[in-house]
Amino acid sequence: MGIVEKQRGKFEVKTEKYEVKVHPQTNRMYHIVLAKKAIEGFLEAVKQADYSVQHLEYTPYARLIASSLLLEQVGEEFGEILRSIVHDRESGGFTIGLEGVTQDTDEYVIFSTAISYLLGSSNFDSMSGKYYARFTVNHTDNSDSYLRQAYRLFTLHTDGTFVDEPTDWLLMMKMVEVNARGGESRLLHLDDWKELDKYANHPLASHKFTYKAPSSKNVDQEVQRLTFFNYNNKPGVCFIDQFVYPETIEEATYLRDLSQSMENDDSVIELELPVGDLVVVNNIFWLHGRAAFEVNPNLNRELLRQRGRFNQ
Repeated sequence: MGIVEKQRGKFEVKTEKYEVKVHPQTNRMYHIVLAKKAIEGFLEAVKQADYSVQHLEYTPYARLIASSLLLEQVGEEFGEILRSIVHDRESGGFTIGLEGVTQDTDEYVIFSTAISYLLGSSNFDSMSGKYYARFTVNHTDNSDSYLRQAYRLFTLHTDGTFVDEPTDWLLMMKMVEVNARGGESRLLHLDDWKELDKYANHPLASHKFTYKAPSSKNVDQEVQRLTFFNYNNKPGVCFIDQFVYPETIEEATYLRDLSQSMENDDSVIELELPVGDLVVVNNIFWLHGRAAFEVNPNLNRELLRQRGRFNQ
């Protein structure tokens, strides 16, 4: 296995089973290419084990077995590489996909689960009632958040703000896309934000703001969260503009200005993600959002989301 040092400490790995390289859009991330034979072998092993999506939903240990079936195809060190990337402050993110081997969205769910359980354990997603969520973005929408509203900017944020549990990593996979222009995933690494120090050292950075979820999230609780906190001696962030409830004009102004500063930062990446590919980011120091789509009455995009915690 060859490893070549890259700028910002990046490396490249190339084997018969997979290749890890610096992402073509940003040297903050990696892009991983699996050999088609390895993908085919994994999907066949899943089929032989009779591991359906329902089985993964009902039987939590099966999700880890799915991860083991992937490792049998690519090697045990593959999981170590994924974990090292997501923990690495200089990176913390990667993309990977099924290389056109299948268009079966159930197999997308199974593949994403095999990847996520190499990172840690998925949190229960109250919106879907499962360990993952699938949701669509269409021309019309009557939801109570910006998640499904196609024609407006979905502002930069972190996940897990309104739940009292760790949300260390986030996985998003593109399942279906028809008649869609725009709608790119927008990403910002905290260390690339030029005004980080201004907001992380502000007196309100250490104030505990109240977060409440809308009814669609099926979470009936309030939590108090710091916007910035210490994470391995560097800043971590917890923020979403929709669900935070400031109590004063000063607090509201701080949150508004913080959000606008991030949105206008030159380091925001608009990531191109093909159908069948997924992106994983460390939720502690990556913020994510979505660009607006161009108007189309026949727009249809479906995404999958998993988010969870690192295992000890």
